[in-house]
Amino acid sequence: MKEVMCIIRLNKVNKTKEALAEAGFPSITCRKVLGRGKKSIDIALVEAYMETGEVPPTSYGENLSERGRLIPKRFITLVVKDDEVKTVVETVISVNSTGTPGDGKIFVLPVEEVYRVRDGQIGEEAI
Repeated sequence: MKEVMCIIRLNKVNKTKEALAEAGFPSITCRKVLGRGKKSIDIALVEAYMETGEVPPTSYGENLSERGRLIPKRFITLVVKDDEVKTVVETVISVNSTGTPGDGKIFVLPVEEVYRVRDGQIGEEAI
């Protein structure tokens, strides 16, 4: 089993949840998080993006100014069988990829064991 952790843009969370459900993965955990990548940012560009949902031209990327500012993102995590990881990753990428910095990250980690609290199921049957 694997845990797939995704950090995505705010405006992509609903489409991502819908796409994952359509692909057979309706059970997710979603959290509000703050973070940033390697590049400096101009908060005015981020605010404009959050209002319009449009990604600024990539030429702005080299002129971004503010350092250290954290950007609101969404963190989605789900546990899946090993052979389902590729489908989950491809689904998340297909919804979230715009080709610009800030599209997000996906991390895949091993899961030792899963226990369902309600009925005591253990392992893959519990996910």
